[in-house]
Amino acid sequence: MMGMNKLPSAKRAEILGLMAEGVSLRVITRITGVSKNTLAKLVEDAGQAFSEYQDKVLRNLPCKRVQVDEIWSFVYAKAKNVGTAKSAQADAGDIWTWTAICADTKLIPSFYVGKRDGDAAFEFIGDLVVRLANRVQLTSDGHKPYLQAVEECFGADIDYAQLIKIYGPTIAAPGRYSPAECTGAKKEPVTGKPNPKHISTSYAERANLSIRMGNRRLTRLTNAFSKKSENHEHAMAIYFMHYNFVRIHQTLRCTPAMAAGVTTKLWELADMVAVMEDWETSRS
Repeated sequence: MMGMNKLPSAKRAEILGLMAEGVSLRVITRITGVSKNTLAKLVEDAGQAFSEYQDKVLRNLPCKRVQVDEIWSFVYAKAKNVGTAKSAQADAGDIWTWTAICADTKLIPSFYVGKRDGDAAFEFIGDLVVRLANRVQLTSDGHKPYLQAVEECFGADIDYAQLIKIYGPTIAAPGRYSPAECTGAKKEPVTGKPNPKHISTSYAERANLSIRMGNRRLTRLTNAFSKKSENHEHAMAIYFMHYNFVRIHQTLRCTPAMAAGVTTKLWELADMVAVMEDWETSRS
């Protein structure tokens, strides 16, 4: 097995490409011959590099309509099993990835990994605010912490509404996972004058489906979950970097970063590796 301090750029690009396609780390070690420890270090470095890069360049964005949502996963063990799990860390249990998406460019300008409480909502919405160039129309689901977070972070300078889903009873065989069926939705304007036509979380929900399909750590009913919250955050940073800069959006025919004017060129995996290597140089 390959286990060197620094992998060749082409090998790094191959690994990042496999990760972006939802291949688990265990399978990547078998495909590439790279040791598990080397792979874990790559994920950590790439996650930090891409978080810092996106934090720097995703600013002054021209978004007009933004949708936000949260996606569930867990670290080490599900919340109900943490008490009986062997050597569970302090951060074990449910973990949520909060995501924002621009309805026009499909850019994901902001994400946050943490709990699903008021503090997390404030961190997430506070990060989103500083990335926007102008007043936006924002839609969230009916999760209550959004109300205070949006008021504190945006004030009156926003057109904000909640789309509150109405769910029927869950119909599933005993012991089987099945989400409750959505039977309707209510549009609730909160601040400003949100256009009823654009009160929607459809793009955010579709993006979260893509995230779940494209990231092994979020696939339901498998053992591919993260063992530490930091690993989960790094994996999400890698996913969003690839999504924003490399993956061509089928409807837009370009990447979200190009549509939003963040970059003028179509990126390749080699460009992601270059960002990572620049980050390493800056730290050496």
